Amino acid sequence: MNSLYINEAINEAKKAYKIGEVPVGAIIVKNDTIIAKAHNLKESLLDPTCHAEILAIKEACKAINNWRLSDCTMYVTLEPCPMCASAIAQSRISNLYIGTFDDKNGACGSVINIVQNESLNHWINTIWLYNLECSDLMTNFFREQRIKSKSNNN
Repeated sequence: MNSLYINEAINEAKKAYKIGEVPVGAIIVKNDTIIAKAHNLKESLLDPTCHAEILAIKEACKAINNWRLSDCTMYVTLEPCPMCASAIAQSRISNLYIGTFDDKNGACGSVINIVQNESLNHWINTIWLYNLECSDLMTNFFREQRIKSKSNNN
């Protein structure tokens, strides 16, 4: 079942990729049902808070009419940043499946660990999937961005 859900998150990431957004997708599952899907819209909406995780959390809260997402699981293609990791903890999500790490901004263990911090009031069960497709989406996206940048500067 986990592969089905991470594949749904990957589909969301591909939507972001197609519109020039950093290709991150997130879904939230409760009782084996997807209750929220989102992808990055930071560039499109000119809003630094429009990361896939934040948008998915907002949608899930509306879906269950509660800010507490206890007994929910998030699947995300890229390790959440500090803002998103904090929102995940604040929403009380129980389980977090991560497709690939972010060695520059990761806040679930790569750089810092907000979701499993003894000093904070919520501990999230975090599972690393090390999904090659998630990693390749990021690598390819940023390679294309560098190529576009070079051609625009010539």
